[in-house]
Parts: sequence; structure tokens; C-alpha cells
Amino acid sequence: MDDIARLRRFNRAVTREVGVLDGSFLGRGRPLGAARVLHLATEEGTELAEIRQRLDLDSGLMSRLIHALEAEGLIALATDPADRRRRVAHLTPAGAAERAAYDSLSHQKAAQTLARAGKRRAALVAAMDLIATVLNEDQATLGPTDPDDPAAQSCLAAYYALLCDTVEGLTSAHFTLPDPAAAEFRPPRGTFLLARSDDLAIGCVSLRLLSGDTAEVKRLWVHPDARGQGLARRLMHAVEAEARRLGYRSLKLDTNAALTAAIALYRAEGWVETAPYSAFPATHWFAKAL
Repeated sequence: MDDIARLRRFNRAVTREVGVLDGSFLGRGRPLGAARVLHLATEEGTELAEIRQRLDLDSGLMSRLIHALEAEGLIALATDPADRRRRVAHLTPAGAAERAAYDSLSHQKAAQTLARAGKRRAALVAAMDLIATVLNEDQATLGPTDPDDPAAQSCLAAYYALLCDTVEGLTSAHFTLPDPAAAEFRPPRGTFLLARSDDLAIGCVSLRLLSGDTAEVKRLWVHPDARGQGLARRLMHAVEAEARRLGYRSLKLDTNAALTAAIALYRAEGWVETAPYSAFPATHWFAKAL
């Protein structure tokens, strides 16, 4: 069986497992499309354009789904007071209860699927992460988070594990989680940026005050499944923009000779080698004016 046939086989299996063709998704009386729209609506309000873009729906289908949910009293439509051209969907109390019911049923079904995998569960989850990350490549989002957030901690743990596997002489004893220096990466003097693919954290980078008007970039990491998509470059651009917003005029970073891909990225992005300012495990130091 060639790769195309295998992909089509996979698509059919997922379509059946998820219930894409069911007229009553999870037995709640609506198709999957309506359930997904309901999932993206919020009590605070979500722009219809954002929902349509996230789900890649044509305008006609989007309109039918929205009006059906509105007729059920699950969402309420309003005009954005800041821009009357924009329409916003607000989740009603009944809508919130219905979404909670969907979440409960979805969790049950997911648990059943994972149970069928048995000892292959870890491999199955890793494969699903890879597939979702590849398919969601154009939807990866970047934004600030607290360095003590569980997703940030997960990224840091993976980053430290990578360093221990790559840099000779480095062990887990060199790192502590939760990070005792977390406060340095919080505003107004720093930031911790996280890249997400849907709900999965797939990359991070952080910034802290070094001295005067110079900040230091730290902990650039991208999940192995998300590499090759330009995400590391996006993270570097984002942290540089945040440094400018915080008023910094120059940046520095340190790295190790074993991290060849990172060094190549820094050079390609206009970073230049500078005098050493830190100790092991650093072997290379770079600077960039903003």
C-alpha cells in the first residue's frame, strides 16, 4: 500500500471514529460542525470571523450553524461596539451547559480509544501529536504566559532534557523545576513566550533583564514534531519585538557549540558573536542591537 492509500485509509478511520458523518454528534442532536462552533464560542464573546477562520467553514454553512445554535438559545449574537462591521457570538448559560456535556462525552470517548491501544498508548499519543502538529502548522499561535504555568514547565523540562542529551557534562542536577528564577521572566522586566498548536505547547522562548538597557534571550526550544516549520524563527522575532516594547535597546544570549542548528539560526538572524559573559555550559555568546 503506497503512502497516498495509507493516508486515505487513516482519514476513513478517523472519520468513522470521531463521528464526522453522524447527524447527531455524540448523541446530542447536532452535527459535528455545530458542536465545534459551540466549543469556540465564549461567554465573553468570540468574533464570528475568528470562528469561521479556525474551522475553515464557507460563509453559507457558517451562517446556518450559527443561526441554528441561536434558535436553540445556546448562543446570542451581538455587534462589536468597537467595530459595528464585526459580529460576536456569546455563549449563553444554556450553551455553556451544552458545551460541558459535549466535553464530558468527548473525554469518555477519548478514554475508550486510548484504552483500546493498550501497551501501544504512548506510541499512539506521540503519533497523534505529530499528525496534529503537522496539520495545524499554519495555526500555531504565540503569546505570553507565566513561567510557572504547567505548559511552560513542560516546555522547560523538555528543553533541559534536550540539553542534557546534547551537551557533554550537563546533567539534570544543573536544573531545577519550578524555576527559582521565574520572577526574572515576568513583566515589566521580562517575558515568557509560548507557542501552541491548538492546546499543545510546542515551543518557548524567554527574556530577562541582563543590565541597563540590555536583555538576555533564554530557553529557545521547539518540539521535535514542530521543527522545520520556521517556528524557532517566529519565536525569535516575537521575543525581539517584546524586548523593544519593554524598552530594551540590545540583546544578548549564550549557547553551546553542540547546538549547531540554534547557532546557525542566530547568525542568519543577524546576531554577532560577542565577548563571553557567562560560564558553563555556554561556549558561544551573541549580541544584537535593536
